Amino acid sequence: MSDKGSEVERVPLIGLRGVKKRFGAVQAVNGVDLDIHTGKVTALAGDNGAGKSSLIKTLSGLWEPDEGQILWEGKPVHLRSPKEAEALGITTIYQDLALCDNLDIVQNMFLGHESLRHGLLDESTMETEARQVLKDLSVTTVRSIRQPVASLSGGQRQSVAVAKAVMSHAKLVIMDEPTAALGVAQTKTVLDLIKRLSGQGVAVLMISHNFNDVFKVADRVAILYLGQMVASGPVSDFDPQIVVDYMTTGRSTREPAADTATPGQAAPAEPTERD
Repeated sequence: MSDKGSEVERVPLIGLRGVKKRFGAVQAVNGVDLDIHTGKVTALAGDNGAGKSSLIKTLSGLWEPDEGQILWEGKPVHLRSPKEAEALGITTIYQDLALCDNLDIVQNMFLGHESLRHGLLDESTMETEARQVLKDLSVTTVRSIRQPVASLSGGQRQSVAVAKAVMSHAKLVIMDEPTAALGVAQTKTVLDLIKRLSGQGVAVLMISHNFNDVFKVADRVAILYLGQMVASGPVSDFDPQIVVDYMTTGRSTREPAADTATPGQAAPAEPTERD
């Protein structure tokens, strides 16, 4: 089934059609269909070994799919490297954040894309732009944009990583377990940041095992089971127990929480859209 209403007519920012990725005898991703829309947060759920990492690395250009098609704004694309993905507007923030602890916030945000003036680093321009991006994202907890990243908390480091993605004009930000190992206050900071990102028209694909986070910020949920997309749809069609059912068995016959639509059923061999 497909989405109801106007969402049917909207071309997704990125769409996967029958994407497969195998490693020898292991079918890591098996015929996955997935649409990610501009300005929406899509939560990707699945147990360990479900294929989440393989899927996001395919979207990030690290691995080419063995079969299937990737559509960017409705047109087929071939992502052969992370550089090609970044050129389209796809930025991936892994759990390690890929930040340099010995560099300060400005240096990290512009790393590899430094502003030059007369052949020298244009420190003033970079500071101004970095400060503005952090302000636009309502990142107010850092003491100075020149403090080393090593001195930042986990939530602040996530904020810098997201700000770096915004600096690169990302249209899709993929976040791998963005609140893992964070405290309550830091988690709230990161979730607020995700909401602001989507509010600015950026698509977010969030991989998370934390259902509280998923149901706080996600617009849509997509669930992988043994490499297959067994359910996807508006977050209102799910509750935590239904998500657990799909993650652990590939199907669910439960009713969703009150005031939501009746869920469909999906077997691992027949991925479906829930509406």
